[in-house]
Amino acid sequence: MVAEHFFSIKSEDDFNKAALEVFNFQAKNCLIYAQYIKHLNINFHKIDHYEKIPFLPISFFKSNTVLSSDLPVQITFSSSGTTGQITSRHLVTKLSLYEDSFNKAFELFYGPVKDICLLALLPSYLEREGSSLIYMVDDLLKQSQHPESGYFLHNHIDLYNTLLALKQSGQKTILIGVTYALLDFLEQYQIDFPELIVMETGGMKGKRKEMVREELHHVLCQGFGVKDIHSEYGMTELLSQAYSKGKGIFFTPPWMKILLRDTSDPLSLISSQQIGGINVIDLANVNSCAFIATQDLGKIHNDNGFEVIGRFDNADIRGCNLLVQ
Repeated sequence: MVAEHFFSIKSEDDFNKAALEVFNFQAKNCLIYAQYIKHLNINFHKIDHYEKIPFLPISFFKSNTVLSSDLPVQITFSSSGTTGQITSRHLVTKLSLYEDSFNKAFELFYGPVKDICLLALLPSYLEREGSSLIYMVDDLLKQSQHPESGYFLHNHIDLYNTLLALKQSGQKTILIGVTYALLDFLEQYQIDFPELIVMETGGMKGKRKEMVREELHHVLCQGFGVKDIHSEYGMTELLSQAYSKGKGIFFTPPWMKILLRDTSDPLSLISSQQIGGINVIDLANVNSCAFIATQDLGKIHNDNGFEVIGRFDNADIRGCNLLVQ
């Protein structure tokens, strides 16, 4: 297996070397990816930069086994979906990679979780099996040393009282919630807690009408008394997450990179400031496929931040922090 040194990436050159190493490993060891590369008539030995690497359509995680490792599968993450809908499956052969990825990324953006009170309002995720988000939150909750950290389902009064107590004590607090559940809470309770970090993840899950991001964030800011709404960009098919600390602008950890493809020519990349299909390089996906063409539309800014501005029309709705623009 390829060496797992990508968590120590410090430069663009480091990233390129690691990406090429992972690519060459997966071009030989991931059967469906190798077939895809061959179908495109690409000689993978001639790829000398990560921008030339072909990206596997994310739909392959629904119809195929995407694995680059012969290690036994430790866990299978699955996407949410309506009855009868084919869901994505991410077969994970090394859970420690996922744990390293989300722990290092979370600490990079928010500091040690042991110092944070983490409150989770994720009813739709808890009510099904196979959620990679719940696995991550479970692990973070175990590391948090605050006694009030935990899940809240529909017990909104308990959440409200907990937030009041945390505000009074001055405790650093993150409330991570699926969008519709945060709105449900605010229909009953309002609080003015400027220091609170509110992180919305997922979407309406069919529970509410989709909202434009600016409108949604305005409602959440008003309801919680905060200046900005944080967001998490992750999905079943990825073992890493990007985070936004406001305005819907996401940033990736060093082992993850976003590129944009031409919507009319999926094999061609486009420059920043244009709208294109989001391609993700996630080097933590070393044992599946690290090069994925998502069904999201986005734009990259000059500071390397990116925003998600919609989905391809023919894409099915999936829980990865997408709000219709």
